[in-house]
Amino acid sequence: MEPRRNPFAPGAGAPPPALVGRDDIVEAADIALHRIRDGRPEKSQMLLGLRGVGKTVLLNKIGQVAEDLGCLVVKLEAPEGQRLAGYLAPALKSTLIQLSRSEKAKDLAGQALGALRGFASAFKVSIGEIQVEVSESSVADSGNLEVDLPALLVSLGKAARAANGCAAIMIDEIQYLTEEDLRALIVAFHMISQNGLPVVLFGAGLPQVAGLAGDAKSYAERLFDYPPVGPLSDAAAREAIQRPLRDEGADIEDEALAEIVLVTRGYPYFLQEWGKHVWRVADAPPIDLRDVEQANRDATEALDKSFFRVRFDRLTPREQDYLRAMAELGPGAHRSGAIAGLMNRKVESLGPLRSGLIKKGMIWSPSHGDTAFTVPLFDEFMKREMPDWTPPAAN
Repeated sequence: MEPRRNPFAPGAGAPPPALVGRDDIVEAADIALHRIRDGRPEKSQMLLGLRGVGKTVLLNKIGQVAEDLGCLVVKLEAPEGQRLAGYLAPALKSTLIQLSRSEKAKDLAGQALGALRGFASAFKVSIGEIQVEVSESSVADSGNLEVDLPALLVSLGKAARAANGCAAIMIDEIQYLTEEDLRALIVAFHMISQNGLPVVLFGAGLPQVAGLAGDAKSYAERLFDYPPVGPLSDAAAREAIQRPLRDEGADIEDEALAEIVLVTRGYPYFLQEWGKHVWRVADAPPIDLRDVEQANRDATEALDKSFFRVRFDRLTPREQDYLRAMAELGPGAHRSGAIAGLMNRKVESLGPLRSGLIKKGMIWSPSHGDTAFTVPLFDEFMKREMPDWTPPAAN
């Protein structure tokens, strides 16, 4: 079929041609934003799920909803190995300058800019010159993040309230925050909640974030909602393929559609990948099972070279062995003892290796002593990549 009309374009955070099966998450965020804007109390939210479920797409959608409501939106992505202050401070600068242009909020925004300047100085962050009148401030400059970040964000909230506005901070890949940064962020939003300020946080990250937040501050479970973002239902997965095809005047046979849903397991990124390749191989609609069978090979090869490969290449040989042992046990969560047994190692000796893989975002622990992949279908990739693997010899 005509390649220039292919509606499917899988990519990191790229919006799908049909955002389906997520209405409840978007509606919950919309309600929270309305309540925050109207000065009513509401919890911040952390969208949690595996790779490829569309968390970034949802975060961007919620950001658009916030902008449509008139909220100031600060969009961030937590880079692995970098501290929050380094990329939050520059992002807040333009937001506070925008608030300073409101006559109602001018003074409080000036105070907040003063706090930002002190914060940037304390944490040695470059934010450039501030070309507006800045009120001197003695807050947010102690060098203690758990003290300074709450002070800075509270000053933002006061300025937003004075302007009869609201602010939404969006942080993607939130699992990469250090424990200190996460703890300070939780303290900040606890203080914002206590003061009834119109600032809300929407985060997105891997499933372990809920546990990390609880470990950082025990009240985090009461401060945030944690909407799970999983694979689509069969009906939603079918719609994610059918609707874009029909919008282009094409269709797909039921048997072929069922095969796509089966092999992708309903994961949105994989649905887009299969949709892209099945469009490419089909000569004309309707797309049939033979087209899907050919696309299976093409889509798998494409994922192996990009989506899976970029993660595999970050692994040390010992980490590869650990994940290959997990793959040998199958796709589900596995006991640490079962993995250690297959590797001819003691559980205790593999603890640091497991912790390192969790920090890299490759695995997570659904419950104590269990380990699972954060990347769907990664077990199958590991078997393809290391087909002749044998367990390491016992020490």
